[in-house]
Parts: sequence; C-alpha cells; structure tokens
Amino acid sequence: MSNDPLLQPYTLKHLTLRNRIIVTSHEPAYPEDGMPKERYRAYTLERARGGVALTMTAGSAAVSKDSPPVFNNLLAYKDEIVPWIREMTDAVHEEGAAIMIQLTHLGRRTRWDKGDWLPVVAPSHHREASHRSFPKKMEDWDIERIIRDFADAAERMKAGGMDGVELEAYGHLIDQFNSPLTNELDGPYGGSLENRMRFCFDVFKAMRERVGDDFILGVRYTADECLPGGTGKADGIEISRRLRDSGLIDYLNVIRGHIDTDAGLTDVIPIQGMANSPHLDFAGEIRAATQFPTFHAAKIPDVATARHAIAAGKVDMVGMTRAHMTDPHIVRKIIEKREEDIRPCVGANYCLDRIYQGGMAFCIHNAATGREQTMPHTIAKADTRKKVVIVGAGPAGLEAARVAAERGHAVVVFEAANNPGGQIRLTAQNERRREMISIIDWRMSQCEKLGVTFHFNNWADADMIAAEEPDVVIIATGGLPHTEVLSKGNELVVSSWDIISGDVKPGTNVLIFDDAGDHAGLQAAEFIAKTGAKVEIMTPDRSFAPEVMAMNLVPYMRSLQKLDVTFTVTYRLQSAEKSGNQIIAHVGSDYGGVEKQRTIDQIVINHGTIPLDDLYFEMKPGSKNLGEISYDQLISGAPQTAERNPAGTYQLFRIGDAVAARNTHAAIYDALRLAKDI
Repeated sequence: MSNDPLLQPYTLKHLTLRNRIIVTSHEPAYPEDGMPKERYRAYTLERARGGVALTMTAGSAAVSKDSPPVFNNLLAYKDEIVPWIREMTDAVHEEGAAIMIQLTHLGRRTRWDKGDWLPVVAPSHHREASHRSFPKKMEDWDIERIIRDFADAAERMKAGGMDGVELEAYGHLIDQFNSPLTNELDGPYGGSLENRMRFCFDVFKAMRERVGDDFILGVRYTADECLPGGTGKADGIEISRRLRDSGLIDYLNVIRGHIDTDAGLTDVIPIQGMANSPHLDFAGEIRAATQFPTFHAAKIPDVATARHAIAAGKVDMVGMTRAHMTDPHIVRKIIEKREEDIRPCVGANYCLDRIYQGGMAFCIHNAATGREQTMPHTIAKADTRKKVVIVGAGPAGLEAARVAAERGHAVVVFEAANNPGGQIRLTAQNERRREMISIIDWRMSQCEKLGVTFHFNNWADADMIAAEEPDVVIIATGGLPHTEVLSKGNELVVSSWDIISGDVKPGTNVLIFDDAGDHAGLQAAEFIAKTGAKVEIMTPDRSFAPEVMAMNLVPYMRSLQKLDVTFTVTYRLQSAEKSGNQIIAHVGSDYGGVEKQRTIDQIVINHGTIPLDDLYFEMKPGSKNLGEISYDQLISGAPQTAERNPAGTYQLFRIGDAVAARNTHAAIYDALRLAKDI
C-alpha cells in the first residue's frame, strides 16, 4: 500500500474509486454523427489504461434538440447513442476505471442557426456575448419538456453502462436559472433563490426517479460568478448547502467565475502565464462549508499541486484534465515512481482553443492524443537498430530524436545554435509563455536518458552527415522570417523575430504588419509597447491574430489595451520609402479603392517563415527515396517504403518548418508519425 495521498482509494456512495485523480468532463470534439465511435472510445480508453480513477466524458452531451452543440458534441437525446456508450463504458471498466458522462442543456449558450434551427431558450431574453443569440424567454411547456429530456438522457446513459451522470450547470441553462443576472421569470421558477433553484432540483428529481439510487449524480456548478449582481460567494455557499441537503446528488464539482465572454472563460480555465490552481482554495472553502464530497479542476497541471489538494483536504477528487491530454499515463508513472517522465502540460491551450474554432482538440506537444488509433503514446522497439542523424534541435528535431531513440536506434543530432529549442526559445522570451520551454526541456531530458548524442554549435553539412554513415537522415532545420512582402522598401523593414530576440532595438512609432496572425506578431507588439512606443498592428484579414485563437488572445488584449496599442483590420501594407529619419508606409486594401499613408520610424513584418532547406536539397540526390514521403503511408501510420534511387544509401525526410511554415503541433506530429516506424 502506498502512502501517497493521490493513490488512496475513495468511496463515493457505492462506487470505490482506485485513487484520487480524475479526468473531468470535456469535449474533445471527436464524435461522429454525434456518437462516441472508435476515435472517441480510443481516446477515453487510453486515460483509463493510464491509471486514472474516474474519467468523465462529454463536455457536454446535449439532452434536447433546442440545445444544438456549437462544436462537435455528443447527442444524448438520440436512442442510438446507447450501444456506442456501452462499448466505451465496457472498455473503460475492463481497465479498472470508473466512467461518467456530463449532460447539459446549453440554454442561451448556443446559436439558433445550428442543428435544427430552433429558437435558443433561456429564463430571460439576455443574449450571451460569446454566442450572440437572443434567446426566447422560456414558457412553462419549455421547462416541462426540458426536464423530461434530462431524465430521458440520464436513463440512456445508465442503459449504456455509465457509473453516473454529472449535470453541467455553470454557464449553461441550470446556472442561467440560478443566477439573478440571467433569470427574469415570474412564478415558481423566478425571483427568490429557492425559486431560481427549483429548475435544478426538478431536473435532479426527474433523473433520480429514472435511474434509481444505485447511480451517481453530481453537478458542476458556479459557486461564485465573480460578476456584479450575479451569484456571489455567500450565495454560492448557500447554493452548495442546498444542493447537499436536497438528498438528490452525490458530489459537488466546484467552479468559480463566468464563461459568457472569452475573458471570463479564460479566468475559469486559466492558460499559461496565469496562476496555477487559482480556485483550489475556494473549492476547499466549499468543501469545509458543506462537509460533502467535492471535486475540482482548473489548471492543476502538476502532481505536486494535485497531491497538495488531496493532502490538505481541499477536495476529495482532483481533476487533471488538460494534463491528461498531454500525458494519459500520469497515474501509472506516479505508481512506478517515474514522475520525472511525465510529459508536462505547458498550458498552451491549443486543445481548448481549437474546439472553440470548430476543430478537434489536440495537445500542442503530444500528437498521439486524439489519434490513438494510429499514433502511439508508448513507443515500441524496432526489430533492427539503425543510425539516425537529425539536423535541428527544435521541437520537430527533438521529437524525432526522442522517438527514434525509444525505438532503440543510435541517434545523433546536429544543431547550429548553442542551445536547443528553435522558435520555442524565442517564444519563451515572453514571461507569460515561458512554460513553453518545457516542451524542449522534457524532450532533452528524455533524449539524455536514451543516449542521444548532441552536437551544438555545429552548422551541419553533407560531409559531416555522410561521416556518420546514417541509415536515416531527418532535416528539421526550421525556417527563417519571411519579410520580402512589399512591392518596394523591403530593405526598410525588420522581422518580429528581430524584435523578440533583442537583435533590433524597438522604434518609438511602430507599424507592425501581421498577416501571419500568430503569436510572434502580438509578442513583438507587446515588447515594443512596453518601452513606451506608439504601436499599431495592421492586418489585411477581417480579424487580427486568428492563429492565436480566443483564450490565448485574452492575456495579450489585457496587456496591449492597457498599453494603448491600435488594431487595424482589413488594410494591407503595400510599400515603404525613406523620408529623412522617418518611413512613409503606403497602405491599401484588398477590397480596393483605398490609398493611405502612415509616417512611422519602424516597420515590423510578421509573415511566417521560409524553409531553411538548402541542406535537404544537397542531401536529396544521395538518398534512397529522393526525399519522397508517401502520404498514404503517413496518414495511415504505416512505415515509409518509397525507393526511387537504387544507388542511395539512406532515407531522407524533412519535417516541421523546414517543409513550410506551420506551428509547433504540426512539427511534432510530423516527427512522431515518421520516426515511430523507423
């Protein structure tokens, strides 16, 4: 028996959980036709195999047709979901983990032009800023219908073998009833707190009648909206006590904050650069006030914090949800006393930001997450040991080195700089994004354990690589800033990298032309503005920084707005010319008919990178495959077998930005899916 607080079992009603770590409900947006099919099941099952006590799925599954998902969620209002749920729950149970699902009605937190184009409903006409729909104020028959829908969905989930159901209240319909800011009903469901909570209790009563007592019911709810006029802390404690005293539920899952705006959502689910576990103490206050089983998750990325949460009695079960997207085997590594091998969550929030833009959730530096059917979390040994030479020690090169070394190969890495990291080393110059360097540090640690040989301060050439007698050569040299974008005056500009690295001193009146829309443009803007300079960010797009995405944009805006940075959209910088010690910038528009000028003293261009690929093309004639990658084999996860040159002595591949400007996740995915089969 272990003395580790995290490894102690916990009994919740009739259910014994094997440890104190849970994956809280979240929607990775992997459903197909609203069903949790093979991809969804494989993702969920991996976390059960990794040792988690309880995995919760669906954040959240829709119970009604007038609660259409705004991204790809499960549809719990369909009977056909039951066998798909059963396949998933059976598989998870076989691994010794419990499994629950989260159900919801979104209320106003959706759009009328999704799904079946039904009116959005809420207990008031107040629009939610994030989703912009003006709701219909609910009638009595709406309330009756939706209560019945919750009960029907809970019955389906029990039939599918779930251990329980959690209601998603915070920001969704149930909390829209609870909050005085969003409930303007009269009669039994509006007015006093007792009336506002009636809808929640009626839903639980209807569910309990259907599922019986041998089924876990819980609620994830707001115990403090942190909004003037909303549910405050005192109200939240009272709500918590009433939930406990209802006799209808088995645990509380505590949230603090509101999610009706991007800024509010980011405070509830903090990203990198924000405080770890900001609401843990508050959850502990709820547990102390109620003496009732309490769960909580909000940026608890590391084992030490999770262990403290349990040891200090803050919560009964601690959620490490994004951390398990980064490493699904956290618990197994704790048990095996290999905590140093846990892949760290860096809080980049690539996972959540992608789903809010309609994509699938992927971890920025674990490319196997969500791709469990084709990509491994644990690398198998190769049958034959080979010599693998990698050029470049950025995220792509280091991932290729790690995976090839896990395969048992002899790996040599050449890097021109004196430190690993590539572009991530630039990114980490920003204090808020310094956690990104863990992507590099973790891989370096793993590579050192695996015996990878590194040659830093070495600008590798073909002769150096040939001297290693490689079987495989991987070019991961990245790219260099692309600034040749003007019709005239390109010699007058600097790159965003020049500013971030400190190689170029910021001007005093600066125009940043950003049509890459990624972090580098905003990072340069913040660096310059903090010197007191006047800064304008211009983009030809209809919105700025689309690659940064919603939740990552929040900290930038909180900083840049205070620094009085100007944001200009739908205008294109066309040319520049010198005028004394100033620069005249000529500005047009893709929409036509516009000619403007700016007089500034510095132009910064953020336009992605051009591949640094000379070495690749130098090595290409001597390779077996002439650099060819079979896309069919790449997509299916099969080994690369192309042979185009019988005289070649090695396979040659290039990955990451050495191919084209993309992002960190793409670079790491390139490396994993090539190197895993070498």
